[in-house]
Amino acid sequence: MKRIIQILAVAAFLVMIIWGLKSIFSESDAQGVSGIKIQSDSETAAIPAGYMPVAPFNGPDFTTAAEKTVHGVVHIMSEFTRKSTYYDDFFGPFRDFFGYPYEGQGQTYTGFGSGVIISADGYIVTNNHVVEDASHIEVTLNDKQEFEATLIGTDPSTDLALIKIDGKDLPFITFGNSDIVKIGEWVLAVGNPFNLTSTVTAGIVSAKARNINILGTEGAIESFIQTDAAVNRGNSGGALVNMNGELIGINAAIASNTGSYTGYSFAIPSNIVQKVVDDLLNFGTVQRAYIGVTIREVDSKFAKEKDLEVINGVYVESVSETGGAKSAGIEEGDVIVSVDNLPVKTNAELLEIIGQHNPGDLVNIMIDRNGKRQEYNVELRNQEGTTAIAKQSDDFYLADLGATFENIPEKDAKNLGLTYGLKVTGLTDGMLKRGGVQEGFIILKINGINIESKSDVDQALANTRSGVIRIEGIYPNGMRMNYGFIL
Repeated sequence: MKRIIQILAVAAFLVMIIWGLKSIFSESDAQGVSGIKIQSDSETAAIPAGYMPVAPFNGPDFTTAAEKTVHGVVHIMSEFTRKSTYYDDFFGPFRDFFGYPYEGQGQTYTGFGSGVIISADGYIVTNNHVVEDASHIEVTLNDKQEFEATLIGTDPSTDLALIKIDGKDLPFITFGNSDIVKIGEWVLAVGNPFNLTSTVTAGIVSAKARNINILGTEGAIESFIQTDAAVNRGNSGGALVNMNGELIGINAAIASNTGSYTGYSFAIPSNIVQKVVDDLLNFGTVQRAYIGVTIREVDSKFAKEKDLEVINGVYVESVSETGGAKSAGIEEGDVIVSVDNLPVKTNAELLEIIGQHNPGDLVNIMIDRNGKRQEYNVELRNQEGTTAIAKQSDDFYLADLGATFENIPEKDAKNLGLTYGLKVTGLTDGMLKRGGVQEGFIILKINGINIESKSDVDQALANTRSGVIRIEGIYPNGMRMNYGFIL
């Protein structure tokens, strides 16, 4: 009997333990990780006063923009037979970004970059430094099709170039309006970094109208869109697009001490790109417009020094006698504060706006003069002070002399009082270079024959009897030189 009572007691004790564990697990099953009871669908939850439900965070969706643009960006391979001067001037610490493993002067080397298809029939925009002086340009589409490209035109002052492949019904990216791009806006960079196929990275617009002083050419327009979208070697010439998949810039440079991406990249605004492309297609060369003033930015220190009423604007240091500003009434000491109702606070902003126009266009310029605002309608003009259409230079190469020539530019002709001549624009390892001739030299006579065209050079060289070539000419600084060569 005693034995039975002990067994029943143990059994009862075990039942109590099991019942207790069941209660504990049952309650814990109804609680979340924070110990708060999870409400079932059939129960009514009590919501504390002032409680506001927070929607789950869903980040921006880049898939649509990526799908619309990735096939419109191409890989460009360029072959070069010599290293260009512009290559050295442009790259500096940025050289590795563009993927140019060159072997030195006079040797063949290969460069890689990106390009953006802008029409179904194969027009592609890229950076000038990607294709400048290339002897062969090969384009690979995202679907692996390969094409040989033809160079249509270049514009070193914006670092843009237009090439063409023989294609039909190609995927292309439409232009967006870079003027309305906002700081903080999401953007995608599409290109071919490290020689890979089309790659998409995301970021935001960090700043606009950035001037980073890398182009190094006369009349350069630098008003970059700055982003933190990651770009690297080979991205140069690729697309910067908005969330609608519209082209708002052509990627051109990065800020880096190592040659690899470290946080910021820079793109040429699409409105500048579209203007350059239109000019290259319609005229063969870019129509550059000018107000006719020299300028500097205004800050608080300069405003105090000049006793100005504004600290945001562009100060007019001088006015050209042949420019549109002079004719309109703008004076030295005025501060330009807007153009066509677009605020102007920096030189880069002013250059970007004017860079979208052609000579002959009228722009409305608001200036501050002694604290009073005045508006002027200014007719933009070219560098020569006229509204004439600039013509494409007639460049040609003469192997006998080892040089590339162009017809004497109007500016040089006017400054030097010349009516004929051919300007040396490039030198290879030939007769002129070995004789000490420098780029920029203007040949006026060869063996007494006036030189105005390629045919004049051919005639002068063909009529050489003594085996001696005498070349007379002048440099742009006015220094006249005579050179003698023995064939």
